[in-house]
Amino acid sequence: MTRPVLRQAEPVRCSRILAIAGERGDQVVTNDDVAGPIDSSDAWIRQRTGIVTRRRAAADVDVLDLAEAAARKAMAAAGLDGPDLDAVVLSTITYFHQTPSAAAVLAERLGATPAAAYDVSAACAGYAYGIGQADALVRSGAARHVLVIGAEKLSDFIDPTDRSISFLLGDGAGAAIVGPSDTPGIGPTVWGSDGSKAQAIRQTHPWSALQEDADAGWPTLRQDGQTVFKWASFQMAPVAAEAMERAGVRAEDIQVFVPHQANMRIIDQMVKQLGLPGSVVVARDIAETGNTSAASIPLATERLLAEGAASSGDLALQIGFGAGLVYAAQVVVLP
Repeated sequence: MTRPVLRQAEPVRCSRILAIAGERGDQVVTNDDVAGPIDSSDAWIRQRTGIVTRRRAAADVDVLDLAEAAARKAMAAAGLDGPDLDAVVLSTITYFHQTPSAAAVLAERLGATPAAAYDVSAACAGYAYGIGQADALVRSGAARHVLVIGAEKLSDFIDPTDRSISFLLGDGAGAAIVGPSDTPGIGPTVWGSDGSKAQAIRQTHPWSALQEDADAGWPTLRQDGQTVFKWASFQMAPVAAEAMERAGVRAEDIQVFVPHQANMRIIDQMVKQLGLPGSVVVARDIAETGNTSAASIPLATERLLAEGAASSGDLALQIGFGAGLVYAAQVVVLP
């Protein structure tokens, strides 16, 4: 008996980001608002992080609400409706349910059923992970239009007295639509992980502790600041440089740099390490939005486009890095 030859999806040559949009928490939280419980000051926070304000969402707004708002804006900008989506990829570490996935619930809200839907848990690198996967899905022929969202409500996991990370964090969501293109719009993704530093950014204790110890309390986030600063400042620049090399571009070809909005000093150090020319527009959304983890790259990109600091067609280098420790970078053409 002759074994049949399996058919495969018809691949396409290139993909690109068709649209990008964002949704920030509606509450503006100043440094003075967070300084008291950590025995700090506005001046210290600005000097150490570059943050002036952070955006947080109201108590009755959850991470899915933020994701839905950003997704609808991106879909409208791309001229797409729910049935036009073939896949929904949602990166978040702040969705309360282990199952079902946030992406599946979001797809139903958007009228995208039966689109494939799944969550990505890659913290601050999650959006860049999602763009890499969406690029592969489109070019392989497995999907035509992919919705990628990074969404976090980090204020649900903050200990206001913690000096390591609590004062950095904000809430928001960024969304992008990835689809087919006649020319390359997303360069090769350079990604990886280093689990030997897994405790550098962590949850205080597992959820199971709430069953085992009545006094365990709600888990919150912590980080080892010096470890993270050194790793991000000096080990992530080579990753970004490799993304440029694999995309076939040089530092002088880059028009926009959008790193994860973790800390202004990390951003400045990366610009220096990469040797980016002074003409490059550098995203510094952290000053007003704070660190929104998976949402930070699309939110920062959306701000640059909305304010006219970046333009459609610009060549942008983006890199996410965070808990895991995980990282991902690619060069993209802005929508």
